[in-house]
Amino acid sequence: MIALLDDPDADVDETIDLADEIAASGDRTVLPRLEAELDRFVGERNAYARELLGGVIGALAGAAALPVLLRASAQDLGDDQEAQEDHDALAAEIVDAAHTDPAAARALLLPLLEDPDPAVAARAEWTLRFLPAPPDA
Repeated sequence: MIALLDDPDADVDETIDLADEIAASGDRTVLPRLEAELDRFVGERNAYARELLGGVIGALAGAAALPVLLRASAQDLGDDQEAQEDHDALAAEIVDAAHTDPAAARALLLPLLEDPDPAVAARAEWTLRFLPAPPDA
């Protein structure tokens, strides 16, 4: 899949199909590589790869992926980010990952509210709005 993302002439449908296969495989051993590639593509300002890899990482890791996804989402790649953070292409993947385990998501998101990067903190706050109230609330 990485080779397809690196190839500007790659077939989009083939790339998406392969991403779906990887996500459906449940193979979490690929997460370190996918996370490193996500970081690389974000550094290259590749919004398409960010969204595609973010979806695969979220599907494989669930709520545990939230710190990685929020940090990737916080980077303004000039794609579809407007004044509000909910316009980011990773929004659906972030919410889906948070819903896989709301308690774990909350535990991961609360510390991110104090992140030195205000964009990460804002995305953590935004994501918390999509979680059900904790049982003790």
